[in-house]
Amino acid sequence: MNNRTKGYWPYLVPSLILFLGVIVVPFLMNLGVSFTRWSGVGTPRWIGLDNYTRLLADERFWLSFQNNVALIVAMAIVPAAFGLLLAAALFDFIGKRFGPRTASALRAMYYLPQVLPVAVAGVVWGWLLHPSYGAINRALGLDLDWLGDPDLALATVMAVMVWFQLGYPVVIFMAGLQRVDPAFYEAAELDGASWWRRVWHITIPQIRPEIFVVLLTCTIAALKVFGPIFVLTRGGPGNATMVPSYFSYLNFFQKSNVGYGSAIATVLAVIIIVVTFLFLRLQERER
Repeated sequence: MNNRTKGYWPYLVPSLILFLGVIVVPFLMNLGVSFTRWSGVGTPRWIGLDNYTRLLADERFWLSFQNNVALIVAMAIVPAAFGLLLAAALFDFIGKRFGPRTASALRAMYYLPQVLPVAVAGVVWGWLLHPSYGAINRALGLDLDWLGDPDLALATVMAVMVWFQLGYPVVIFMAGLQRVDPAFYEAAELDGASWWRRVWHITIPQIRPEIFVVLLTCTIAALKVFGPIFVLTRGGPGNATMVPSYFSYLNFFQKSNVGYGSAIATVLAVIIIVVTFLFLRLQERER
């Protein structure tokens, strides 16, 4: 460490204090509680690994992670794929034919769901999907209980989450496309490459770092998703839309089984850390 780098350390102290106070200390406290049986009042009783042993045999716990995998598809993979196509279309087609302002306006429209509060958007979707007076049933001439039918609930939530997430990759990918050399597209167009070939051979390789960022952040968001589930389904009907974060919440606040809820939250945090590490290693290898 030289004299120049020493001058930067004082500016990192506030961030370090916040990191310790908001992330590290609460995580360690949660980890400690996960080894106890505690109702939230009184003195916790140490039980060792009993909560984790119980997790391994809990069907609701494993089902919640199966549902989480489905939500990763809906919140990371599908939005990234469609977002890439939309961003390429806005940048390469709409922007050139109708001007950058039109492309920017459409980009803002796609991003609007990210700006809306989750509670407000969830309530509106609840109205649209209501089996009696919902606009979707009336428009399609159907009589389906989109959120109350165990066979439809998860797929419906997945569709809503695609709507929530789609604007984020569009914005990130369009920002990444700004740094791609236009000469690549011009040369490919002169050689007769179609729009799809330009996207596949130029756009995707050139914005690969942005694709990694979108997949990582959206996967983490899917793993810890809570708000939309709470507003739309409360994990139901039955356990059709149960996810680990909401399962942890149920044990914390409704069942007063704080130790077990802490164990669920700890396992979820470890999975998120492992997934982040694997993504970063893969990105470093690709680089």
